[in-house]
Amino acid sequence: MTHLEQKTCEMPIGVFDSGVGGLTVAREIMRNLPNERIVYFGDTARVPYGSKSKDTILRYSHQIIRFLRTQGVKAIVVACNTASALALDEIERELDIPILGVVRPGARVAAAATSNRRIGVIATESTINSHLYRRTIQEQSPDVIVFEKACPLFVPLVEEGWLDDPVTREVAERYLSDLLRQDIDTLILGCTHYPLLRSLIGEIAGGQVTLVNPAYETARELERLLEREHIANTGAKAPGREPYRFFVSDAADKFKRFANSILPYDIETTRKINIEEY
Repeated sequence: MTHLEQKTCEMPIGVFDSGVGGLTVAREIMRNLPNERIVYFGDTARVPYGSKSKDTILRYSHQIIRFLRTQGVKAIVVACNTASALALDEIERELDIPILGVVRPGARVAAAATSNRRIGVIATESTINSHLYRRTIQEQSPDVIVFEKACPLFVPLVEEGWLDDPVTREVAERYLSDLLRQDIDTLILGCTHYPLLRSLIGEIAGGQVTLVNPAYETARELERLLEREHIANTGAKAPGREPYRFFVSDAADKFKRFANSILPYDIETTRKINIEEY
């Protein structure tokens, strides 16, 4: 490997989300690709994305990608289901570095996992209205029936830290009851916040329903992509360099507290930037 190729391999992965939900994707990358460095951006000033228009999501995504490029990233993970659903295809055509969303990896695994060909998807309103999970699944397996359900209250409940609260349980039971009546055997957690409710959702859904976590599947897909592009970091992280850097557009202290409650790595610094400048 040449010196230039080595330098490329040591460049970080850019990861972005509308806020803290994408930390579930960052967590899976940390666990499954321990040699890779990460630059994470959470758009905490403009969260949530789930109720915003496609044009707005595209504008936000372009700004964030311009920022991540200033950080010297070698690849980008769109760790937001809404941005993956509404902006990824257009961004992918414009970029000269690899980019990966969270929808396709999760859809592919769900299509392979179902036995009775009945899959449920829970996500934000924008992701559900885009029908991207349904289209992606049915492109691979046209005979699969996909049942979709928007669960907008899950995001604020997770960010409030109410992961196993009676209120959250009641909300989850009401959201999931319609899907479970459809005899689904596979359920996609189609928002990056939702894996933090995995235990609760699993209890309500029961052992006969396989839960698919797109955050985990995205980390595995990223691993394959880096190897395919010959840019995986096969050596240890360079000493003296921050392995993980975190940026937000607002509320840095609140973000840091939440991140430290779910990541396998303590964040010492979260930097606030003005994303509108990009």
